[in-house]
Amino acid sequence: MLQAVPKLQHEIRDPIHNFVRVTADEVAAINSRPFQRLRHIHQLALTYLVYPSATHRRFEHSLGVMELAGRVFDIITDERNRHSGVQDIFPDRETLLAWRKTVRLAALFHDLGHLPFSHAAEEQLLPDGKHEWLTVEVLRSGEMRDVLKQMMPAPDPDQVAKIAIGPEKWGKWFGKATDFKEWDLLMTEIVTGDAFGVDRIDYLLRDSHHAGVAYGRFDHYRLIDTLRILRHPTLDRPMIGIEKGGIHAAEALQLARHFMFLQLYYHHVRLAYDIHLSEFMVQWLKTYPTDVEGHLRMTDNEVLSAINIAAADPAAPGHDPAHRIARRGHFRKVYERNALDQRLRADAVECVAKALRARFGDTAVRDRQIAPKQQNVEFPILLDDGSISTSRSESTIYAGFKAAAVGAVFVDPEKKKDAMKWLADNKKTILSQQMELGV
Repeated sequence: MLQAVPKLQHEIRDPIHNFVRVTADEVAAINSRPFQRLRHIHQLALTYLVYPSATHRRFEHSLGVMELAGRVFDIITDERNRHSGVQDIFPDRETLLAWRKTVRLAALFHDLGHLPFSHAAEEQLLPDGKHEWLTVEVLRSGEMRDVLKQMMPAPDPDQVAKIAIGPEKWGKWFGKATDFKEWDLLMTEIVTGDAFGVDRIDYLLRDSHHAGVAYGRFDHYRLIDTLRILRHPTLDRPMIGIEKGGIHAAEALQLARHFMFLQLYYHHVRLAYDIHLSEFMVQWLKTYPTDVEGHLRMTDNEVLSAINIAAADPAAPGHDPAHRIARRGHFRKVYERNALDQRLRADAVECVAKALRARFGDTAVRDRQIAPKQQNVEFPILLDDGSISTSRSESTIYAGFKAAAVGAVFVDPEKKKDAMKWLADNKKTILSQQMELGV
């Protein structure tokens, strides 16, 4: 009589990567309660109110990040791809297999700490405004330790957490940045790296696909195939770099991120909804449950239910922002940061917002300014003759790249017409500092 053979590898259909292939241990991790919660956390918060098909969740994004982490790990550790200058850093085959599991799990779990609607209210509701702190707390919980303990070999939860959040945040909350040795730094680069982190690669491709825009697409197949571990010529440490043949794919990744932030992530209507959503969550919750059990009980479903209830009850906490979300009564943009005004005043957005508040009242005006962190895009490039150069030396894109700042002022839709007329008549005076603001 034939007996069923246990399936060692499973496949999950995915619109970005075709298949996400997972082991039996990874299936157990995916089926865990903390990871299943991500089925109910929107990847792009309320962006679907602007781009209707952008309803995808952190769940499928995390699966995609794990798939890419495995691909990158396999490419950069392949014996055929090892540069002579870093041969001594690679562990033995058995240790490499253990590291592959750790890196893939770190990629899978990197978003466990996200609040409902992802980033919307993190700054207001979490210590230091960072979800990574909660990610580690979840990974250290008894529930997740039990999941990891059943695996063979069993990965260390702290090691998985370190690779998932990187040295800066680990050193800030849980230990020291120096806890990361040379190899640890390379492994966390796979997941969270500024230049080639698979978290970034997946969210650009996935968000672009679901939003129906082309800005986030680039040749990630060519990019990943040309990744290598190389010793940086001036920093004198191993880093994930690239063969020269992949530099254009790398540049396309950097530009894709730039365009996606300007066209999608910082779309002015999305920013307005982020403001209302953040205000609602703060007024409704007051404080966020930072214990693991309380966190796991909070998803987008609870927030959406509370929004619908509050929107219908003028006496409910958070009624105004809830009503604006539920009835599409979001604040409208009346002013946007631009280069001409910035030359007159570096604080043009703040100045316009202050003037509008003085004229129309605090409750009728909101402003949002974002100065993206300049990304560390310095990485080594393997030239055709075997020598190693750098991204800033070989690429005009990286040499002169400057992250774009965004700023906008919004007003109550009932006051938009008056606000725009008043601003058109008074902007020159406002920016020339001849108007007494606050009067």
